[in-house]
Amino acid sequence: MKFAQPAWFVLLVLLPLLGMAAVLVARLRRKQWSAFVAPRLRGVLLHSGSPLPRWFALLFLLAACAAILIALARPQGDAGVRTEKSLGRNLLIALDLSRSMRVRDVKPDRLAQAKMVIYEMLDAMPNERIGLIGFAGAAYVYAPLTVDHAAVRETIEQVDESWAPLGGSNLAAAVQLGTETLRKTGQKNNALVILSDGEKHEGNLDSAITEAARAGVYILAIGVGTEDGDYVPDPEVSGKHMVDRTHKPVISRLQPEVLRKLAAETKGRFAVAGSGMDIPQMVKTAIKDLDAFEMEGRERTVYIEFYQWLTLPAIIFLLGTILAGTRWRRIHQAAILTAAMVLTPTAARADSASAAKNALGRKQYPEARDAYSKLADNARSDDRAARFRLGEATAAYRAGDFKRARSAFSGALRSGDPAVRSNSHAGLGNTLFQLGWRNLTHESYPQGSANVPDLTKFDALVKDRLAKLRESADPAGDDTAGFATLQALITNWTDAVRHYDSTRAIDRSNTAAINNRKTTLIYLKRLAELIQDDKQQSEQALPQPQPGEGTPQQGEGDPKEKKDGDQAGDNTGPKPPGDKGKGDNQQKSDNNQDPQKPDDKSGNKKDDKDADQGKTEPTETPEDRARRILKENADLEKGPLTPGRREFQSPKQDW
Repeated sequence: MKFAQPAWFVLLVLLPLLGMAAVLVARLRRKQWSAFVAPRLRGVLLHSGSPLPRWFALLFLLAACAAILIALARPQGDAGVRTEKSLGRNLLIALDLSRSMRVRDVKPDRLAQAKMVIYEMLDAMPNERIGLIGFAGAAYVYAPLTVDHAAVRETIEQVDESWAPLGGSNLAAAVQLGTETLRKTGQKNNALVILSDGEKHEGNLDSAITEAARAGVYILAIGVGTEDGDYVPDPEVSGKHMVDRTHKPVISRLQPEVLRKLAAETKGRFAVAGSGMDIPQMVKTAIKDLDAFEMEGRERTVYIEFYQWLTLPAIIFLLGTILAGTRWRRIHQAAILTAAMVLTPTAARADSASAAKNALGRKQYPEARDAYSKLADNARSDDRAARFRLGEATAAYRAGDFKRARSAFSGALRSGDPAVRSNSHAGLGNTLFQLGWRNLTHESYPQGSANVPDLTKFDALVKDRLAKLRESADPAGDDTAGFATLQALITNWTDAVRHYDSTRAIDRSNTAAINNRKTTLIYLKRLAELIQDDKQQSEQALPQPQPGEGTPQQGEGDPKEKKDGDQAGDNTGPKPPGDKGKGDNQQKSDNNQDPQKPDDKSGNKKDDKDADQGKTEPTETPEDRARRILKENADLEKGPLTPGRREFQSPKQDW
């Protein structure tokens, strides 16, 4: 047994002091009353009860406080030691420790930035087994593969370029050591993360890459630095740069080609630190497909909490304090009054709901409808109001009051209960179907009919309504009487289908809504077919133009053949086609001659159309020419405007 927070025990010292203070206060009050009232009048003036209930209340209060304080101290029992197990992968980090990693082309320098990337990987992958390799002219294992990331972090904080005994940058040695270390784990595939600037690599890098690929090692190469580079600082002289044999400053640059080759030939990844890419997330994504294995982590002692065993006694002691310290005089009257105030409205609401339900069961639908409506208006919560609206809608629907039912079903849709919403959508669909049927037949849809849907009766009703529409068509208007009825029918039934769909989306087991939806769709499709048939019949009933209808009658100005013996200038005899006399005003009027056109040699006026119609083919007889002229000018246009109404437009040519 141990206590997780024993500091709470200090407050236990205050409990005896609290009891002593209560005793002293009681004695002081007794002495004050003794000094104020004479001994012979105390029995008359002072009506004091037994002090035992007050002392019991104090005792219970002290016991409750003690139990609460011990519970706050969290007593715990030892349940043994357990070893943490987790699924993880092997991730070996190779850090470049050459002198070029101190170049400050990135802030603060390359080595510090590489360490920050490693810290982020440790935080992002807490369940992976991670190790550390440092390399320069040679490679060494500084932290073996472990789940103790705190130890790895401590090693990384201390490591720098001084840990490398040989200078240089032997990437091949780092790859070889990493491959051997990961092969010893027995896992088929592992990951090797190399953080380097890729400069001045030594050793046989190609053979090391081949061996790593054969061993199932995926290399994730992280470039540190910039391609522009900077001067390599001199480790011996602060503020100086290293120089070569020609006394020129040595500049180190990022060599991404080498690192990109390491990643490409081992099916790994390449990235540059500081380029904006999330390196830890990239590494985490790259290794998620590697083989995971169960690893044993730290041993952890398991404790069982016992504070709950003290919570119940503390609650009981507090209740005892309240009961013992309560003065029970006239308290029963207050209790009765409170119960009457609380229970009476609830009972009344319960009685009203029961009465409405009983009225619905006795098929007293108007009475049930009004009762549910009053309950919904007085409900305190929206959910209860929605339930009462559903009852109101059900009663109104059964009473045949479909408009009232539609409004009530709409109010019930605000419920948060899926069952209430499902029933509301289904009821609203049935109500809209009944409203559409009543607009068509002036009566409700028959319930329990053996032939559902009754298309024979429906066809007769619709055809009769369409016939009445044609008979009562208003020739002077753009719409026909009764069209609004069919429009309301289509709108109601379309909305009914949508509500049936909403019911099916909430409750797939509602077969009644599914069947009603099918019936509504059958009626809608049949209605569309009947309207289309009626439209086609109306178009076919329109009068068609007859041969010769709309053609001019032969009279003055008609072209006629010239007979033998007629003189060219004789105005009394027949004239050739297109030939007109100067005084032939009637012929000018019939042929719509333009008075502004110049006269021909004979003194007659001609327009272009008459000149064209006056042309005759060599083999064309007068009868053929007349038919050709009639055919070219017979352009009577017709078209139905509304059912039962027909109009014709004037011909474009009037000759």
